[in-house]
Amino acid sequence: MDLIDLTITQLHDGFKKNKFTSVQVTKAYLEQIKKNDNDIGAYLAVTEDFALNQAEKADKIIQAWQSDSEKGSELITEFPLLCGVPCAIKDNILVEGMQATAGSKMLENYIAPYDATVIKKLKADGAVILGKVNLDEFAMGVSTENSAFKVTKNPHDLTRVSGGSSGGAAAAVAAKEACFTLGSDTGGSIRLPASFCGVVGLNPTYGAVSRYGAIALASSLDQIGPITKNVQDTKIVFDAIKGKDSMDATSVEIPNKHKIRNSKFEIRNLKIGVPKEYFAKGIDPAVEKIIKDVIGKAKSAGAEIVEISLPNTKYAIATYYIIVPSEASANLARYDGIRYGYSEILNSKFEIRNLLDVYVKSRGAGFGPEPKRRILVGTHALSSGYYDAYYKKAQEVRQLITQDFTDAFKKVDVIFTPTSPIPAFKIGEKSSDPISMYLMDIYTCPLKLAGVPAISLPVGFVDKLPVGLQIIGNHFEEDKILTVASEIEKLVQ
Repeated sequence: MDLIDLTITQLHDGFKKNKFTSVQVTKAYLEQIKKNDNDIGAYLAVTEDFALNQAEKADKIIQAWQSDSEKGSELITEFPLLCGVPCAIKDNILVEGMQATAGSKMLENYIAPYDATVIKKLKADGAVILGKVNLDEFAMGVSTENSAFKVTKNPHDLTRVSGGSSGGAAAAVAAKEACFTLGSDTGGSIRLPASFCGVVGLNPTYGAVSRYGAIALASSLDQIGPITKNVQDTKIVFDAIKGKDSMDATSVEIPNKHKIRNSKFEIRNLKIGVPKEYFAKGIDPAVEKIIKDVIGKAKSAGAEIVEISLPNTKYAIATYYIIVPSEASANLARYDGIRYGYSEILNSKFEIRNLLDVYVKSRGAGFGPEPKRRILVGTHALSSGYYDAYYKKAQEVRQLITQDFTDAFKKVDVIFTPTSPIPAFKIGEKSSDPISMYLMDIYTCPLKLAGVPAISLPVGFVDKLPVGLQIIGNHFEEDKILTVASEIEKLVQ
């Protein structure tokens, strides 16, 4: 087995037993990137020197542990599970001294002046950062076709999309170009590419992970989470990055009451909710069959399957695509060509006559089509005379959607759904139809509006393309959905 095939746990065990070093593992990943990424396009920047320097530091930590261990010291503390493990970071999460483009020309030359909280935690654990990976511009998209720099292709089929907006993050793991990655999820941006690329992706509860240092899209929905090779790795990374942060007032510590203490958890007697709205018109019959087969295996293992209803699901896409553009229009207002972002004052071929020209030329050249579309929609929804009709109404419907999930979790422990109604589609297939693109979020965005966590894990293939199962839990029940996902992972292997 190659070094790039190993999971986090396997790497940690290998480091402990001195089978290989972090430098060797890092070089193996860097070689894989050089060999494959011209075809896939997962990376926007590879930070080879920085990664090797981090790997050398990790090896010193591991060697010190090995030395103390050989001496039989009782005071020795084992080095962190992520120490020496190579990873990549979505390019809307700040890493000090590295680019942070958010996939946009607007931030093409921006270098992060500080670390995001999640990056501080990874560095403290000794993780090795290989570089920054591609995304839809400002995380707006479901295919990573909206990046200002390149399209990231699906490692399973280079003619198809990798999903979005964390397409680079999912493709990097699937192509063995990183052991794990960090992405962000606003409507499905971790889970959808994880499903398309056949890897595991976790969207944590809103507030479970600090957003400090993540370039904002929609502040009431954005959440950072891991993309990994398997469920166990997802738990390791989530445990490393979660927790309250004084720099993010929306972050919290996960209450102890939500943590599973029984290491011998069994799927027997688990109540699994299956919402009828998620198996309606529009789902690919082959995808539906795979998901229902998995549900059948869970039932055979002793789980109780309960049909539930989430009646306001039909309003979720419309609600989401009012709230997100509204928040995006406010968050992206700072990129005016004066304080932040690309400036036509320095680059213009046109005459700049007044302040309005600075705004119009800078934002017109800096933003791509999708951010412009959402800024226009959001500004309209927030404007005088329309605020009550659109944004306020959307927030009211959001409460109804949240109540649907609250009611459902009074009856069931977890909810099983498809992650996507279809497998990965062809590059360019939906580019001219924004509504068709937006509908790809139909299974992932409702729970974002409710702020609950969900994980996508691969459970089968349709025409050699991966299919993901989405497991949804109640607020701060990451431990539960990770434990259930681990059991399902065993059933489908």
